[in-house]
Amino acid sequence: MILEPLGLPFPQVAALIDALRQRGETVATAESLTAGLVTAALTEVPGASAVVRGGLVVYATDLKDRLAGVDADLLAEHGAVHPDVAAQLAVGASRRCGADWGIGLTGVAGPDPQDGVAPGTVHLGFAGPGGAQVRTVELDGDRHAVRAAAVRVALEHFAGLLR
Repeated sequence: MILEPLGLPFPQVAALIDALRQRGETVATAESLTAGLVTAALTEVPGASAVVRGGLVVYATDLKDRLAGVDADLLAEHGAVHPDVAAQLAVGASRRCGADWGIGLTGVAGPDPQDGVAPGTVHLGFAGPGGAQVRTVELDGDRHAVRAAAVRVALEHFAGLLR
């Protein structure tokens, strides 16, 4: 089960899926540093297919533009790890997958910096009926810990948006 190594309690993720179901809404993801872990966590819940539309793994920078629709000029100017990239990933996930909500994640899991951005820097984008927003967090630990914490923070924040 993917949730246990990520430190996510199953009831918390199941409640998130149930909240989407009750609202009649769907979600999709565009993930870079987490490479599909958010989608994997969401789909651990039986019946998730009723609300999870899909996900894009856009690990390579050029795929952020080609698959998720992130502005190529933004990527060229600021690199892949930027708050606006996270917002555009979220919007792109929603649009490309036909979902009510999009979640976009970009950041540096480490061990080395990327484009001058320190390991542990993560930008989380959320796009929904009320527009898009970004949350930036600085996470501690090794590569696994940063990726796991990014998934936890993203799902916790998304659950808060649904309340």
